[in-house]
Amino acid sequence: MTIFHNVVWSRHKGEVLSQLHNISGAGSIRYSMVQIADTEHDRIGFSDVDYSFHRYPMKKLFNGCYEDVPTWRMTMRLTWEVLKTKADLVVLPGYHRPEYWAMLGACIVTGKRRAVFCDSTARDNPRRMVTSIPKRLFFALCDGYFAFGLRSREYLMSLGAKQDTIFSPCQAAALPRSFTPDAVVPDRLAYREGNKPVFLFVGRLSAEKGINTLVEAFRLLKERVPDAELRIVGTGPLGNQLKQQAADTGLEDSVKFLGSLQDEPLSREYFGATCMVLPSVREPWGLVTNEALSHGCPVIVSESCGCVPELVVDGVSGYSFPAGDVPALHRTMLKSLEAFADTADVARRCTDVIQRFDPPSAAANIARGCARLLTN
Repeated sequence: MTIFHNVVWSRHKGEVLSQLHNISGAGSIRYSMVQIADTEHDRIGFSDVDYSFHRYPMKKLFNGCYEDVPTWRMTMRLTWEVLKTKADLVVLPGYHRPEYWAMLGACIVTGKRRAVFCDSTARDNPRRMVTSIPKRLFFALCDGYFAFGLRSREYLMSLGAKQDTIFSPCQAAALPRSFTPDAVVPDRLAYREGNKPVFLFVGRLSAEKGINTLVEAFRLLKERVPDAELRIVGTGPLGNQLKQQAADTGLEDSVKFLGSLQDEPLSREYFGATCMVLPSVREPWGLVTNEALSHGCPVIVSESCGCVPELVVDGVSGYSFPAGDVPALHRTMLKSLEAFADTADVARRCTDVIQRFDPPSAAANIARGCARLLTN
């Protein structure tokens, strides 16, 4: 079978595909991995492309950014790759671009079975007649689906996909090479010892992430908790605006903009935070939630995030709140200071919640789905 994926930049997908390659050595299914391009415009400046997370044979079609390849050229190349592959099953990278429709057509013409990755949810993509009809058609022409979690499964079913052809969860975070699960509790204890209340945001500084909501909720929190600190990791188009918002509200000394961090420096931020906050207005999943919980750090996540049903266990691994609701986020942040005061116990609870969302488990779910689709 052949799996197509958009960009090498995605470390998390590299980890999952690497585990899938390991599985193939002991099974009867052979996997061929095709990466379409290096990165995307939105990822430039956030982090570099790191090939070390892709420990499997791959074919890369284009250098540079996906969006820099003309659509006609992208469509012709991807269609040709599908036509010439000898795979019995082709896994498509998505359904929202014209080239993916061309790939689907090539599968139909050549009689190949086809599946598709889907991270969308009803909250991320509210149903509209003009867009739901093409999606229904695309999904009806597929034989199987690889979903990130419960909400993407429900979204697929709402558009006509059959439950027994949806396989999930097929998502996991890529953790630093130096990460050791056994060291999570002692590391978190060491970084949190005597530390003031710290709230952490990790992600792209863009409108859909709802960071303005977080800054405003933090301003209210400071009135009750004067020594609290907000640490913001990431880059993006709203960077200067957010810095100005912090300055205008007198928070320039309490809101720290750290830029882009990866690996050990980012791990230190997770270990040192009281909570990681993800206030997104739109978020198909929210992989930083996986990262935070893996480091024993509880989370406060908006209800719009796809990961909420599986990863946000109320009062255990975190809390959720209505996206965009500043007072609700403020109250939740206050509540978290007391609820997550026992650092060691909370760290153990967080790692218990996240343990089945690791790359080997995600790869096993993909392998299970491939085996089912190839034998039906």
